[in-house]
Amino acid sequence: MSERKYFGTDGIRGHVGTYPISADFILRLGRAVGAVLARRRAADHRPAGSGPERRDPRRHAMVVIGKDTRVSGYMFESALEAGLVASGADVRLLGPMPTPGVAYLTRSLRADAGIVISASHNPHQDNGIKFFSGHGEKLDDALEAEIEAELEAEFATVASEALGKARRVDDAVTRYAEFCKSTVSDDFSLAGLRIVLDCAHGATYQVAPKVFTDLGAEVFTIGAEPDGLNINREVGSTAPEALAQAVVARGADLGIAFDGDGDRVRIVDHDGTVTDGDDMLYVIARHWKQKGLLKGPVVGTLMSNYGLQRALRQMDIALVRANVGDRYVLQQLKEHGGLLGGETSGHVLCLDRFTTGDGIVAALALLEALVGEGETFAQARAGLTKLPQTMLNVRAEGAKAALGSDAVKQVLAEVESVLEGRGRVVLRASGTEPLVRVTIEAADAAEVDRLASRLAEAVKSAAQALA
Repeated sequence: MSERKYFGTDGIRGHVGTYPISADFILRLGRAVGAVLARRRAADHRPAGSGPERRDPRRHAMVVIGKDTRVSGYMFESALEAGLVASGADVRLLGPMPTPGVAYLTRSLRADAGIVISASHNPHQDNGIKFFSGHGEKLDDALEAEIEAELEAEFATVASEALGKARRVDDAVTRYAEFCKSTVSDDFSLAGLRIVLDCAHGATYQVAPKVFTDLGAEVFTIGAEPDGLNINREVGSTAPEALAQAVVARGADLGIAFDGDGDRVRIVDHDGTVTDGDDMLYVIARHWKQKGLLKGPVVGTLMSNYGLQRALRQMDIALVRANVGDRYVLQQLKEHGGLLGGETSGHVLCLDRFTTGDGIVAALALLEALVGEGETFAQARAGLTKLPQTMLNVRAEGAKAALGSDAVKQVLAEVESVLEGRGRVVLRASGTEPLVRVTIEAADAAEVDRLASRLAEAVKSAAQALA
């Protein structure tokens, strides 16, 4: 696959106002997407041989646009809308909506594509553009490449009579909330449970409280007052400390933290213990196995704790490791015929319910397991013992390039030799930020910390030398 100029592992992301996350580029991007969809739509609906022509009541391609709560979302929403309409595409505007909600509504509205304006767990200074196909799945590489090629073409507007039209979908939140509730059985109830929701001042702030309240829980919220600038600030799945305090203060049964765009989730236990995606995978897999619902292996990533692999093996469940990124987890699930997978960070995919990672749906799957087994979260995950793990982030320009240096390779080889047969080391560059993540697992926590610091220092020194 050729090197992408704009698309990363999860769409296009960067600092607001810095190319390509600028209004002029996003305008061109909208036109390019619309032009590509129009070509594909024309090809799909062309008569084949002597067979009947496919009929479609819509003249234009249709694109759904949702966003999180960043103030820059207004600017990029307008730019995308203008570019798409200029290409002849119709637009449906959802307003603030979790990323998986956009995926669902793209499919439900039978649109040709969905676009999410979000930088997920990043601060408000960043933003990005993510895409879904008409099936509610991430775009394939071929379509991304076609869009990149179209970006090089001159900006052109179709004739006035061929312009697209835009309108808002006023009931988007209700539609998505009803979908989330439909992923659990009709008689499923959260009555008697006290739950604190942390919405990260992000895209779940309207829909998540509605879903869990409708299902009978007593719901308390934090991080549900977005102002355009406070998304992910000291709240949400990447900063769960505030949720842990709120759970204890409220005497809640558990807390649920989403990230800014709602595709990531972490659970806080009743005593304030913060857990991660590995805990969720274990509890859901255990329940599904007991009910005969689990198919194929569970898919984790290179970052999944070895303790998860060991605990699943004791239940005769295989763990397949994918590269980090929910799109790679999805690929492995499809390849191995699996239904359950996810990342330690909290992207959890339940393919028996939806096509992509969904924080609300994953939280409901976990709660369904707890209610079904009559257990607390602490009881349900008692069989999972994780190895001590240290993850250090080395943030520096040139950090990714430093991984290719001889100095880093030498230290990495030495650390791997020390841990051989009794631990793991993962050295990985972020696909969206200028940082390298150093992760080490082994039984001796002090040794883990020492080796991680040594490797992180080697990466930092190499990056400074390259600067």
